[in-house]
Amino acid sequence: MDTSGLQAIYTAEQTRALDRAAISDGQLPGITLMGRAAHAAFECLLAAWPSPARLQVLCGTGNNGGDGFLLADIAHKRGIPTVVLQLGDPQKIAGDALQARQQAESNGVTIQNFAEAGLSLDGVIVDAMLGTGLGGEVRQEYREAIAAVNASGLPVLAVDIPSGLCSDTGAVLGAAVRADRTITFIGRKRGLYTLDAAGCTGELHFADLGVPAEVYGQVPADGYLLNLAAARRLLPPRPATAHKGNCGTVLVIGGDHGMAGAAALAGEAALRCGAGLVKVATRAAHVAPLVARTPELMPRGVESGDELEGLLQSADVLVAGPGLGQSDWSAFLLRAAAASGKPVVLDADGLNMLAAGKVRFDGEVVYTPHPGEAARLLGVTTAAVQADRFAAVRQLQDKLGGVAVLKGNGSLIAGRDALLLSTYGNPGMASGGMGDVLSGVIGALLAQGLPPLESAALGVCFHGAAADAAAQSGMRGLLASDLMPCLREILG
Repeated sequence: MDTSGLQAIYTAEQTRALDRAAISDGQLPGITLMGRAAHAAFECLLAAWPSPARLQVLCGTGNNGGDGFLLADIAHKRGIPTVVLQLGDPQKIAGDALQARQQAESNGVTIQNFAEAGLSLDGVIVDAMLGTGLGGEVRQEYREAIAAVNASGLPVLAVDIPSGLCSDTGAVLGAAVRADRTITFIGRKRGLYTLDAAGCTGELHFADLGVPAEVYGQVPADGYLLNLAAARRLLPPRPATAHKGNCGTVLVIGGDHGMAGAAALAGEAALRCGAGLVKVATRAAHVAPLVARTPELMPRGVESGDELEGLLQSADVLVAGPGLGQSDWSAFLLRAAAASGKPVVLDADGLNMLAAGKVRFDGEVVYTPHPGEAARLLGVTTAAVQADRFAAVRQLQDKLGGVAVLKGNGSLIAGRDALLLSTYGNPGMASGGMGDVLSGVIGALLAQGLPPLESAALGVCFHGAAADAAAQSGMRGLLASDLMPCLREILG
């Protein structure tokens, strides 16, 4: 997949490698980068809170604290009442961070011990306590400071990353600052975009600090952030001579007793995203309701191999799993889908039967598990999947082949040599049927000729963006079917 125009994301170690590469040629000393970070953070702060009555800058003993010392120095020179609240043993401060503290102190910045002074309940808080090097649970001293910050009700700017948030996984390491704004530097840390991050970062900003472009060429990115504009450009234009026969035929396989809605949602989503024809293999009792709901769908009741075989032969892409259930009928349909050799989007009970060893898929397959389904596929707990979503999606792809989509806050898409992350979507999507819509979207893109990785990535991006558009009138009570008109508008 062409990643030009996409923003790179990095692990903490990769970000440190970028720092080292930027510093190594002598053109950008560490203290210079620290000063640029402090200026960028200060400007970010003023953009949100132009006239702060007071700044309270909480500094740790590492380079994150060094950024805070220099920010405090800038604010003090501008006449803003500023105090630095020190956490950790100041005797452990070394290198550029020590130089930064000495500079602030010599210029008259007040530096106090946090445990002794505590927070004042006015002004703006700057969190420069713990950076990307945090590898374990937050220690008690910092936990108390984080609790005080979160309880204060004051606006908070986090420097580089909210303290207590893991920059590699997005997990809260025991406790984490809930910032109103976060400004991160040099490399976008991947943990800022998934799992718990959304509840900690607030409005997220990035500053490259003037690091030369050639530095980024020295450190491979861990993955890339999807964006809607770039995704739209990957959609092939529809020629003037287009007709339904060359826009792809999708076959949705699902809708066991009591679950016709899932197949209906997947089918309508595929239609709304441009598939020329959408057929549904389902229970005979569901045919009339599906047609009544969406007359453009072509459902057929399927009980025998002969009935399914004709549908399989006519399809370009299969969407298997929405409302499929795990009955003998379900297993029969799924095995036939696997044997067809057609490209498949596998979802819901299709994934559960795969995890149970009832079927095997090869070839062009896009797997779309939520964390619970991913856990069953990997033979681990859901908590283990969520503890490191990046590792989990790569393990899924390694184990299953094809393309793996790990749904959730900051959905991840992994191909053999690619990792993509979508920041689109919102908490209103926590309702039934959303995954069925996604599987239909991806199926439609596959049917229109996009490769599996692009289809999965664009599908996740468009699906989340449609949900964001639909949520403009409110997140609570958002229905999967509310996405349908928005999908059309987003794809154009």
